[in-house]
Amino acid sequence: MEYVQPNHPTVTHGNPSMIIHEWEHSLLEMAKAGYHQITHPSREYNANTNLLEQAYARCEEITRQHSKTFHTASALMPTATRRAIRALYAFCRSCDDIMDEPSNDDPIPQLEVWRMKTTRLNSDETDLVALAWHDTRLKHSIPSIFAEQLIDGVKKDLTHKRYQTFADLTEYCYGVASTVGLMSMHIIGFRHHQALIYAIRLGVALQLTNILRDVGEDYRMGRLYLPREELLIYGIREEDIAAGYVTENWRQFMKFQIERARELYATSLPGVKLLDKSGRFATYAAGILYARILDEIEKNDYDVFTRRAHTSKLTKLKLLPGIWWKSITE
Repeated sequence: MEYVQPNHPTVTHGNPSMIIHEWEHSLLEMAKAGYHQITHPSREYNANTNLLEQAYARCEEITRQHSKTFHTASALMPTATRRAIRALYAFCRSCDDIMDEPSNDDPIPQLEVWRMKTTRLNSDETDLVALAWHDTRLKHSIPSIFAEQLIDGVKKDLTHKRYQTFADLTEYCYGVASTVGLMSMHIIGFRHHQALIYAIRLGVALQLTNILRDVGEDYRMGRLYLPREELLIYGIREEDIAAGYVTENWRQFMKFQIERARELYATSLPGVKLLDKSGRFATYAAGILYARILDEIEKNDYDVFTRRAHTSKLTKLKLLPGIWWKSITE
């Protein structure tokens, strides 16, 4: 893949999914910094076997409790990969928990302690999640810069309550979501640096889906992630969002955002073929199942203020055979 400079938005091979948008260039540079980072030799942490098993069991419990979609998707992976992916999820979840703890007036010191515990060479055996993540990070040679970028992304919630443009928003999405995909690539295995752009794009699609689903909930917490200049174009005021008005302007705005998210899914999922075969099914499942949330938003007439869109377990089970077939034929 040929990385191109801004104002030259196409790349080689004539594949539409390989077109790089203007906003993706800075994200690619951040991802490439991790790709070229010299990692520590792949090795396991020689912890007490029983303690390490407890650590991974704790990560599995956290995943099951907090993300049914991710838990379902990761269940499709081989055992060793599944354990590592759930350790990654638990690491990310712990970052969020530090930020969202109601009694934590200033989470930054605690977040910096967590950074130190989870990016250094020596593990903290007093924290089960940190222990499992440490073992996973070294075993799969995951560049620590991606974990650092994720923590920095999470910290943005303290300083960035509004985003002016979509490009601004994608930097946040990269930090809290694309980095997860980039770390997942090292766990699953990938064969070419072309996979970077697809991981970035899928992360933005997943986080944008979260943002669209949680507009009302986020606003009640003082956060508005929707690009302000695009709200203005559609004639939507912040007061309208505060009141939870589902107007025709709001519907048209949401249709535009959903179409954008679907395009991101459509142009990111072809990159799954660059992953090791053992992880393709689960990655397809994560993307396709999460994208169904967009369908549910539409069914709810774009009311994301009083209703929380979700994909039922039955729907997920019905979709899995088709997703499996897609994973082995594309």
